[in-house]
Amino acid sequence: MTYIFLVAGKGSRLHPLTLKYPKSLYKLDKNTTVLTRMVNLIKKYDKRANIVVVIGFMSQTIRSELQDVTFIQNPFYEVTNSIASLWFARDYLDAENVILINGDIVMEEDLVKTVVCARTDIPKVCVDSSIKSEGDYNVQVNGEKVLVMSKDLEQYFGEYAGVTKLDRKSALKLQKCICNMVETGMYDQWYENALVQMIFNEDFQLYYEDIRDYKWTEVDCVSDMLLAKQIHMG
Repeated sequence: MTYIFLVAGKGSRLHPLTLKYPKSLYKLDKNTTVLTRMVNLIKKYDKRANIVVVIGFMSQTIRSELQDVTFIQNPFYEVTNSIASLWFARDYLDAENVILINGDIVMEEDLVKTVVCARTDIPKVCVDSSIKSEGDYNVQVNGEKVLVMSKDLEQYFGEYAGVTKLDRKSALKLQKCICNMVETGMYDQWYENALVQMIFNEDFQLYYEDIRDYKWTEVDCVSDMLLAKQIHMG
């Protein structure tokens, strides 16, 4: 399977802590960063993993941390968002199974093993339904399907957990959508907004997998950094 990590951003919400290093390289212990931990777990449970890492801010530092991955550069990371990073890696969306992962996610090992590295024949996003308030990017559903994802939802089913899993057909649909959005100047969007556009405009059928029983966090604030270390230490 192909795993695309989006790690080009500057992590501005964690300034001044991330002025001199990307938050994806926040150290969970002496030898392990947020990004290296996730990459190593995927390699452990998917021996054929094709790992693509889209870099921008302090790209050389990230390059020095990882081996046996493909690096893609987003040279415009300061003025674009994740949709542009995925656009630079668009050729890798032409794969049998594609997993898109935000570069600041820390998950317990069993979650990576049983959910992230599991093949899928339908498009789905990971959602934590235990988070009903103060979520960052949230998801409303109807039955098994996603209705909308947005930062602006006041009521929602759960928080998006930074992982999207696609079969080849849906990955190619997303490829087409992000190309259209970038070509029309929408390069400042999160790539997940392309999924929402597809739901609204094309009746795209997007499903979800509830991961409320697993431990995970997105590293966006100091308390998240502490939780990430706790998850890593088990």
